[in-house]
Amino acid sequence: MQIKPLACLHEMDSVAWNTLAGSGYPFLRHEFLSALEQSGCVGGKTGWLPQHITVWEGETLVAVMPMYRKSHSSGEYVFDHAWANFYHQNAVAYYPKWLTAIPFTPCQGPRLACLAGVDAAKINRAVFDFIRAQAEIDGISSWHGLFPLPDQLAQCQNLGLNIREGVQFQWFNRGYRDFSDFLDAMTASKRKMIKRERRKVTEQGIEFLMLTGDEASDVQWQVFYQFYALTYLKKSSQPYLNLDFFLRCAARMGEQMRLVLAIKDQRYVGAALSFIGGDTFYGRYWGCYEEYNFLHFEACYYQGLDYCLANGLQRFDSGAQGEHKIARGFEPVTTYSAHWLKEARFAKPIADFLAREKIAIQDYRADAARHLPFKTPENKG
Repeated sequence: MQIKPLACLHEMDSVAWNTLAGSGYPFLRHEFLSALEQSGCVGGKTGWLPQHITVWEGETLVAVMPMYRKSHSSGEYVFDHAWANFYHQNAVAYYPKWLTAIPFTPCQGPRLACLAGVDAAKINRAVFDFIRAQAEIDGISSWHGLFPLPDQLAQCQNLGLNIREGVQFQWFNRGYRDFSDFLDAMTASKRKMIKRERRKVTEQGIEFLMLTGDEASDVQWQVFYQFYALTYLKKSSQPYLNLDFFLRCAARMGEQMRLVLAIKDQRYVGAALSFIGGDTFYGRYWGCYEEYNFLHFEACYYQGLDYCLANGLQRFDSGAQGEHKIARGFEPVTTYSAHWLKEARFAKPIADFLAREKIAIQDYRADAARHLPFKTPENKG
C-alpha cells in the first residue's frame, strides 16, 4: 500500500477519482474540487494549499481523501481560533495545520472514499500513520477532519482522535405527500405563519424560476454572482468564491445544481443556489439587492422543500447556523469533527474543553428540539 499526496487535482484522472467518490455527495466529486482549484478559490495565496491523499495498492487506486495545508482557519465553519490563540500564548505555531474538509462547505459527507471491498479500517490506519509521520517532517501542528458522516466516527475514535460536536438544522421527509401535508403536521400557529409568509411574497409580485446549472445562461449566472457577493459585502467581507468557480461547476456538474431566481417586475431581485446528491437537497448560497418581506425564507427554504416533496428527496441539508429554521420544520442534528494535535501538552487541555463543550452542545440540541413546530400528544395543534 502506497500513499501519495496530490498537489493538484487536475493531475488525477476524474473518472478514477469519481469511481471512488461517487455522485451521491456532490462536493466530493472531482468536478467540484477541481473547480475550486482551477478558479483560484483555493491554492496560491488563499491559505488553502491542496495536499490530497491518494492510496494505491500496486497500480490500483483504492482510496482518496481531500486535504489542505491551511495557514488560517477561515472558511471552515468549525471554529478553532481559540486553539490557535492558546498555541500563540505558549509561543508555539498552530499554523500550518492540515484540514480534511470541503472548502467553504459545512455539509456532512464522506471524507475518505474507498474502493468497494477493501479494508477501510486498514486504510484509515495507514492514512493516519502517514499524516502523523509527515507532520513531523513538514512542521504541521495538527490534523482536522470536518463534517464526516456519523458512521465514520467509530473509525476516528479507534485512531484516538478527539471528537467535537456541533448542531445544524435539517429537514426530513416524514412521508409527506406534498407541502400541505407537511404543514398539516404542524401546530396551527406555525402552519398559519408559514402560509402567511408565502402569501406575502406572492402579494409583493415576486415569482420564481428554478433552473438546473446547465440550463442557466451566462447572464443569469452573473446576476446570481452579484447577489451572492452582496451577501458578503453587506457584512464588509469578501466572498470566498468567484464567478469562474460557479461557471465551471455549471458546465461540469450542472445537473446536480438548482438555481432559484426571484423575479419582480421582469427583473431579478434575488437568487438561491442549491446542490442535489442522492436523496438530499443541499442549500448553499443566497443573495439579494434589497430586502423583501420573507423573500429569504421562500427562496432558500420553501422553494427547496417544494422540490424535495415533488421529487421524493428525503433530506434538506441547509448548512450552518440559523435558529430561525426551527420554526419552519428544520430539526436539530448533531454534526461532528475529528481532531489530532501533535503536541500532547496541547492535546490534553483541548480534549478537556471538548468534553465540557459536548455537554453544552447536547443541552442546546435538546432545547432546540423542544421548539420544533410539529404537533405532539400534548399539543395537537
